[in-house]
Amino acid sequence: MKNKNNKIRLVCLSLLFLTLSSCSDFLDLKPESSLTTGNAYNSAQDLDNALTGAYRIFYEEYYQWDNVLLQDVRSDNAYAGGGGDAPIVAYDNLDISTGNSRMFANWVALYKGIARCNIILGKINSVNDPALGVDNLKEKIIGQASFLRAFHYYQLVKTYGGVPLELNSNSTDASAINLPRASETEVYNQINEDLQVAVANLPDNYPGGLMEDKVRATKGAANALLAKIWAQRSDRDYSKVLQYSNAVINSQAGYSLLGNYADLFDGSNYMNNESILEISFQGGNWDVSNWAVQLYLAPEDGWQKYCIPSKNLVAAYTTENDMVRKNANIIFWNNLPWTDENWNPCGDPAIAAPFNYKQKHPDGWNSGDHLYLLRLADVILLKAEAQNELNDLGGALSTTNQIRARVGLTPITASSKSDLKAKILNERRLELAFEGQRWDDLVRAGIATSTMNNLNEVKYTCGGGTPSAPININYNCTTEKWLCPIPQLERDANPNLTQNPGY
Repeated sequence: MKNKNNKIRLVCLSLLFLTLSSCSDFLDLKPESSLTTGNAYNSAQDLDNALTGAYRIFYEEYYQWDNVLLQDVRSDNAYAGGGGDAPIVAYDNLDISTGNSRMFANWVALYKGIARCNIILGKINSVNDPALGVDNLKEKIIGQASFLRAFHYYQLVKTYGGVPLELNSNSTDASAINLPRASETEVYNQINEDLQVAVANLPDNYPGGLMEDKVRATKGAANALLAKIWAQRSDRDYSKVLQYSNAVINSQAGYSLLGNYADLFDGSNYMNNESILEISFQGGNWDVSNWAVQLYLAPEDGWQKYCIPSKNLVAAYTTENDMVRKNANIIFWNNLPWTDENWNPCGDPAIAAPFNYKQKHPDGWNSGDHLYLLRLADVILLKAEAQNELNDLGGALSTTNQIRARVGLTPITASSKSDLKAKILNERRLELAFEGQRWDDLVRAGIATSTMNNLNEVKYTCGGGTPSAPININYNCTTEKWLCPIPQLERDANPNLTQNPGY
């Protein structure tokens, strides 16, 4: 366990160093939602370099790891695993404290990404370089920085609720740094505003083709995120969800579902037509590899992995007879050299335990497996959700059954709007497990509390080689736990930050 944690720290420190050194003008201040810079932006190349630095946030810990932990481990999809790391066990138990170290790290990472975008957007109009007029470069930089800022704020608002809206990041004035929390609506409105700028300035495609289209923000990515934010915000508007979902589905970018679901995750078919935005990792290149796969898979390491598929999730695939997605997303292994309180408490080598199998090639912390941030199937199912909420049940059934047909499942029928809502939610679960979606889906459906409290999940201890009687897991979920606490370290730095109820 000690060796494992040392590896994690070394990887994270390297990524942090590389990110900071690639944009050496960035200086972290306290609180971490602020940043300052010198006046080093004099050319189009300077701005393009800064944009590359803005994308580097995707290679840090939040987007490689915590995004999935907060969505799948916190929900009914997975157990913490990992051998008992306290901050992640707290995710699993819905017992996240204001001092949880991962909460603060996530806050820092996301505001660092926002700050890099702020600086680009704040500097670009003062740069007088003819190169910015070539091939709409200025517009593309504005569109990408606006999209990235919106994407990071989306992660913050759905995790913490209203947060400070830092849109400048170029001041040492305490009154400009120590901002109070904006409301959830104000944050979502700013996200919407940024995404409208992105849609207006981004292309459907880049000159580099799929190799560029899938790793840079595009008009399709902005419309996909617009669909998601209008579904997720408390004052949701399903007419807008439908509008923006259709904009993606009918995009000139030519998005389409892959014929074989498993191809999405086999490591050989990334940057495909279903992908809208993904993080492209390079296998064997330690600086830009996907080290998180080693934390999910790789049993030969000899220590228990994280994000262990739950019995409830496995049962959901089995009940639906959905073997295609089950086998693509989950793998079982036995002869494991550790105990597992949920699946194999006494370490019986004959008992198999499951692993998150969404990425399949750990490669000793140097995986080249990509991560999808946005893909078409998610948008199609959001469209079905919107159609159902807008009372077009026939349209919603037809849209949902497109996703089911790909994996060979029979079409669903529905007796009512509420029945179809539940079936679409289940379809999203089976389709998007371990892609960082489940908790948001439960919250949006208004059933996070009932789902977690009604789970019949158990764990065991082991005495003398014999598993104990099953011990019920009580999640004690409340509506207050739908949001995470504002990190206390950030509140210590910014006295204007209020805490969420229940913490």
